[in-house]
Amino acid sequence: MIVDGKPTLPWFLKLMLLVAIASITSSGSAFAASDLANVVGPNACAECHKTETANWKSTLHFRTFREMPRRKKTKEIAKKMGIKRVKSDALCLDCHFTSQLVKSKPKPVAGISCESCHSPGKNWEKVHSKYMGGKVKEPAGGAAIRWKESEDAGMIRPSNLYNLAKNCYNCHVVPKEKLVNVGGHPAGSAFELVSWSQGEVRHNTWYTKQNNPASAKRKRILYVVGLAVELETSLRAVGKATQKKAYAVSMARRASAARKKLIKVAKALPEAPELIEIIKASKSAKLKLNNDAALNAAADKVGKATMSVVSKYDGSTFAAVDALIPGADKYKGKPSQ
Repeated sequence: MIVDGKPTLPWFLKLMLLVAIASITSSGSAFAASDLANVVGPNACAECHKTETANWKSTLHFRTFREMPRRKKTKEIAKKMGIKRVKSDALCLDCHFTSQLVKSKPKPVAGISCESCHSPGKNWEKVHSKYMGGKVKEPAGGAAIRWKESEDAGMIRPSNLYNLAKNCYNCHVVPKEKLVNVGGHPAGSAFELVSWSQGEVRHNTWYTKQNNPASAKRKRILYVVGLAVELETSLRAVGKATQKKAYAVSMARRASAARKKLIKVAKALPEAPELIEIIKASKSAKLKLNNDAALNAAADKVGKATMSVVSKYDGSTFAAVDALIPGADKYKGKPSQ
């Protein structure tokens, strides 16, 4: 769930790099088990974000809570994996649901929701909404302070594009080999950050009431960073593979395809040498089995270079990639208006 962010603030650029470098290795799921105690649920966000919540309720992200467990394909996969109840197994909960801890056990409370993208909100939700409702007027310059406090407490805002994209790809590139090879689960979605973020999940209504699409420069940085994060995530996935079967083959192909697209981007944007760093890093480890350490080291380098792209560029000088970016006809679903 991505909205067109405001210009990145200088203090945040430095903070983002320090925080993200410390947590660069993918957890492989939307939520780590330790995060569940910090999930407040979508109703906490809906108190202020009514329009955004209404948009969410029209998406597959919302409908998956009821629809996914009933699908024939879901039941087939669950049977092959020995899963008796989809809504109680971590293999399904991690990516398809928002869960909270109830009596020390995870309980799904919604489909893919606000915290799936912006991180569990217990530590930042009240800070983020401190002056909502108009009862107390926010002091001049208070918004920037509030945003920083929210980010320090763990919130992933749209300006933190790298971590936001990581949350998308951690699930849209399936992180479990057995789920694919044994269960027959697809190895991932044909996910691309612009076409999916600007489709039905778009909820850019806080600053633009009409749910406007992202600006041209925002789409450029979305496209470039999306490819880089896809490459990083795919490299890690190949490293996890233990058998030359569907999972390993699919992930290797995905990494190769993302790299080929990035090569085109790098040729179009010689003013961004970080893109060459990303490509070189991805080539430093072979896409083969039993190469986890080398592939993760390569992915780490890709991630750090990608964060540098996010910190240095806002897309305004990236017009040369406009012809490569999917148009509105490629958006995944229709955004609410």
